[in-house]
Amino acid sequence: MKSPLLSLPGAVAAEGRDEGVAAHYGDLFREQRALADGRGFVDLSHRGVVAVTGDDRLSWLHLLVTQHMTDLAPGQATEALILSANGHIEHALYLVDDGETVWAHVEPGTREELVAYLESMKFFYRVEVADRTDDIAVVHLPAGSIAEVPEGVVVRETPHGRDLFLPRADLEAFAGSHGPAAGVLAYEALRVEAHRPRLGFETDHRTIPHEVGLIGSAVHLQKGCYRGQETVARVQNLGKPPRRLVFLHLDGSEVLLPGHGTPLRLAADGEEGRQLGFVTSSVRHHELGPIALALVKRNVPVDAPLIAGTTAAAQETVVEP
Repeated sequence: MKSPLLSLPGAVAAEGRDEGVAAHYGDLFREQRALADGRGFVDLSHRGVVAVTGDDRLSWLHLLVTQHMTDLAPGQATEALILSANGHIEHALYLVDDGETVWAHVEPGTREELVAYLESMKFFYRVEVADRTDDIAVVHLPAGSIAEVPEGVVVRETPHGRDLFLPRADLEAFAGSHGPAAGVLAYEALRVEAHRPRLGFETDHRTIPHEVGLIGSAVHLQKGCYRGQETVARVQNLGKPPRRLVFLHLDGSEVLLPGHGTPLRLAADGEEGRQLGFVTSSVRHHELGPIALALVKRNVPVDAPLIAGTTAAAQETVVEP
């Protein structure tokens, strides 16, 4: 779905998973600094929006997702996962309940599969599931923003900022009164800096929540059964995940960033060494320079210098080995 804000001056369209919104509006670092200072907004209208209504919405979702949902208060933000039977991450939901409806925004390209799964699990519960992407758009206000939220708009407030579920027809008017606009590259740079994993970037078909640090934030360990819980409990109580998320400081002299999937090896072994992991997200940060998130094997020494392809990389621990 192409955003009307791609018509704003300087807008350069994003590619890949974020196609449909602006990558930037002409000055990536200026946009990052604005967000870091609590100014402006990010157009995330390419993300899917799913709404769940009905008297049983919280208790029903509680049975399906990794988060404790039954006591979710109106206006309280949370996040949750849907796992496979083997405990692998299939969906990530960013949720808020407004007292009548649970609103969730999800990764681009995942809403249809998510809605189909939720519909298949309704049974006798008093719930209705709706794909609201066509009429509701997600807009992000950064942490520290004092921008006024339009009346009637549902807000999901977190330490990283506020996600607004804005009528799609109001996007252009909102942009006119809440600028400056920042592109998704600026948003991604702050996400990587904060070590926040993203579905489809820090996850693949075999990722379990422990590997990317989602225990606690998206996975509640003291709740009833849900699909994949056995794996979560077993790893939590008896073992360690096979991989772990790390943060990388990349060699700033390199012209190109190592892309998603770039192999990671020990620097001492060189480019012909054994692959120990791969880059998941890489960005240019306005203060830190080139940085990245990556998944590595659990037994990689935490202080070992690495190379991402041919780029030197110093690691910081995100998930303990």
